[in-house]
Amino acid sequence: MQFDDDADLDTTEVRDVRGSRIPGGRATVGGGIIGFIALILGVLFGVGPDQLGLSGGGEEPAASSSSVAQVNQSCRKGSDANAREDCRIVAVVNSLQDFWRSEYARRGGTYGSAATVMFSQRVATACGSATSAVGPFYCPGDRQVYLDLGFFEELRTKFGSSGGPFAQAYVVAHEYGHHVQNLMGTLSRAQDGRTGADSNAVRVELQADCYAGVWARHATSTPDDRTGRPLLTTLTDADIRDGLDAAAAVGDDRIQERFQGRVTPENWTHGSAAQRQQWFYEGYRTGDMARCNTFR
Repeated sequence: MQFDDDADLDTTEVRDVRGSRIPGGRATVGGGIIGFIALILGVLFGVGPDQLGLSGGGEEPAASSSSVAQVNQSCRKGSDANAREDCRIVAVVNSLQDFWRSEYARRGGTYGSAATVMFSQRVATACGSATSAVGPFYCPGDRQVYLDLGFFEELRTKFGSSGGPFAQAYVVAHEYGHHVQNLMGTLSRAQDGRTGADSNAVRVELQADCYAGVWARHATSTPDDRTGRPLLTTLTDADIRDGLDAAAAVGDDRIQERFQGRVTPENWTHGSAAQRQQWFYEGYRTGDMARCNTFR
């Protein structure tokens, strides 16, 4: 996975609040068993912590930016994305939004951008406050993706993913898949309270995986708005294997087997490892979001 060294990164699409404090905020998911359960339920859940029952209740002020971690000072060029993890996330976000803008325009629509918020430990959102234990999520209330970069190490060490830069890109692309669903009005179908292998919750997650694959298919041919050249220049078969491996690692059956020692399909919210791989690859193979109808 390689970015154009000379490309200019757009850091306005990422808010870096790592190391900041939440004014008046409080932790709503602690460590120990509570945080552990939240991690299992929340990993790549795709919606805000209020839908997980983890909200602190009431509105809380947004976190203020910290001088400790500011990507706009360090992430200027594609070469920075090739060298630094946080800059790589900036580049992935830029690439995703380049693609979805062009895809919406091609279909005669207008894409509404979504920022990514990098945080550490805890964050306040329009969906409630949450800690890192919830995992990456998308908040439809403020149309932002929330991400603690420490999750990527957990993806490898706790969930058994092979890791790699594209495994990280897959996670971010999945969350932007939820943003697309929110714009299209399909994300709310997951909020009927049902779980299980055939539930809408699972179908929404699998569709987000498929949309991530669609982006991956077009990422190296989508021109960047600022240069007219693709921001992502190289995506190898090995990268795609890393993405497929990450998708499998967060399958409900894998997580249940790893953490509770048995598989209970009636409690699934994301789909099996095989399903998640299947739908990511369907998006990547076809490059057509119309092929991502997991509700049929």
